Formats: sequence, structure tokens, C-alpha cells
Amino acid sequence: MLTRTWTFHLLKAAASSKHQLMDNSLWVKMHGGTTHFPIALVISSALFDFAALIVPENAAKSRRAGFRAAGFYTVILAALSSIGAVLSGLVISHGQLLGRGNLAYHHMFLWPAFGLLTGLAVWRLVAGNQASDRSFRIYLGIALVTAAFMGAAGYWGGELLLNG
Repeated sequence: MLTRTWTFHLLKAAASSKHQLMDNSLWVKMHGGTTHFPIALVISSALFDFAALIVPENAAKSRRAGFRAAGFYTVILAALSSIGAVLSGLVISHGQLLGRGNLAYHHMFLWPAFGLLTGLAVWRLVAGNQASDRSFRIYLGIALVTAAFMGAAGYWGGELLLNG
């Protein structure tokens, strides 16, 4: 409850142009530093899960299980690290959820990616290793779409940084 209240007040203060939480350049640096983790981790997770489908089983030890475990942990870490990237981005944009120009393009890919990533992490936590082959393939398809959205959001974020 305390965290929810603190987060609400942080975002409320960030959205108000009268309140400056910190120097905006610090938030830009924090955002730049935190965005690369979820991008890299969600792409890695999709690749690990894809490898779990195509790599043949090893008689001594299951390679697929190892790739699935790597995919599991990287998607969980991607979802957790995306929270810092989203919060710092909201502070930078003063709470704008869409914006204009390159910010709008960035957010048009970001919000679906964030929602899909959160859903994928929850799905993996709930399903664990009990998912059927068919449902895991559907999950993998959604993970690949999420990775594409995340990459596009990163591209437009770079355009926003370089070209305004």
C-alpha cells in the first residue's frame, strides 16, 4: 500500500509542470540506462524459448529444459526491469501517455510492448513448466511480437533522443 501511494505521488508530481523532482537530465540518463535491459532481455527470452523448440533433446540432460529455464528467467527480469524504464520515461514526458511526433511513435510501440511483456511474465509464472506444446508455441509467437514491439519502441526512443 505504501509503495502504491508513493508511486502515485511520484507520478502526480512528475506530471505537474510546477514540480520538478530532480534535474531532468538525471531522469534522461536513468531512462537511457534502464531501457536497454528490458529490450535485450525480452529478445533473449524469445531466442531461448525458440531454441527450446528446435534444439534436439540430449539423452544425458535436457537441453530444452535449460533453454526454457533461461527463457523463463529472462522474461521475468525483462518485466521487472521495464518498470524502472516506464517510470523514468513517464517522469521525462511529464506523464504524457501518448504525446506528439516521435514521442507518439515511441509510445505507440511502447505501451503494447509493456502490456504484452507483463502478460508474458505473468503467464510464465502461472504456467511454469506445465504448458502444453501448443500453448507454448502460442506464447512464443506472442513473445516474438513483443520483442518486435520493444525493438520498435527502442528505435523511436533513439529517434526522439537524436532528432527531438
